Amino acid sequence: MSKFLKVLGILVVATFLYSPLDGRGEEVLKPYKGISAGELMKIKYRIKYTKFAKDYQSIGDFYLTDKRGFRRHRRFLRKRIILNRPADGLDYKDMVVITKPANIKGLAVLTWSYLDPEREREQWLWLPSQRKVRRTSPSRPDDAFLGTDFTVEELTSRKWEDETYKILREEKFAGYKSKLTGETYYAGLDCYVVEAKPKKKNWYYTKRVVWLDKKTGAGIFDEIYDKLNRKSRIIFRKYDFLPEGPAQALLECTNLRTGHWTVVKMSEIKFNIGLKESAFTYKALERTKW
Repeated sequence: MSKFLKVLGILVVATFLYSPLDGRGEEVLKPYKGISAGELMKIKYRIKYTKFAKDYQSIGDFYLTDKRGFRRHRRFLRKRIILNRPADGLDYKDMVVITKPANIKGLAVLTWSYLDPEREREQWLWLPSQRKVRRTSPSRPDDAFLGTDFTVEELTSRKWEDETYKILREEKFAGYKSKLTGETYYAGLDCYVVEAKPKKKNWYYTKRVVWLDKKTGAGIFDEIYDKLNRKSRIIFRKYDFLPEGPAQALLECTNLRTGHWTVVKMSEIKFNIGLKESAFTYKALERTKW
């Protein structure tokens, strides 16, 4: 496995979308009575991609476990500055640096994303062993991260415009028992249940059924159905509620076919710490020691 592919397997919560707007052209911050499925999902994406903040920093631990219980672990530092700048079309700049294990420590990926959903992201890879920055092409949306149960689309590139939405019902969430911590989360939480179907024909899934917190609009649980309309994977998200807004703190994806599961645990989450745009250039990668 190349060092480049190992790095791509750590890109777990990259941002992609512009700030969502409701039908009146105003930003929707929280669910309200009579909200449409589309507006509700815009709130979900705003929270998922931390569009309420100027910048973001966190430490991530990445666990990959097979059905025999064998586990691999990696750690990374993530930094992101949100620009939302029509002048040059930049949405955000994002950097992920691996800090563990030692054999790949210092590998880094820098990503620039744009407001135009049709414009491809720009991406650079820093290889410290070679002291070299290499420009790369983002992976296909339906590719799986090597050794993980998430797809590229689920974690880095899915846009609000990619699906159609319908509210199925309102109900209390049954609860989810974490494979990492053993705790049960969100049992009895009042939720909207939304069906999301891809606009692309013959896509790798036929639909998602998504549970969203009625109070905040945060997406907490997904059921993903494969091409034969069989429930194939589930994804759970737990949030930390900071003064600036909700932040994803724990993500778990289980492959119901293979028994494999993947966990991303975020810690030391910080918003609005004054990150400078000058730190998000490929030249900055060359100058920085990790």
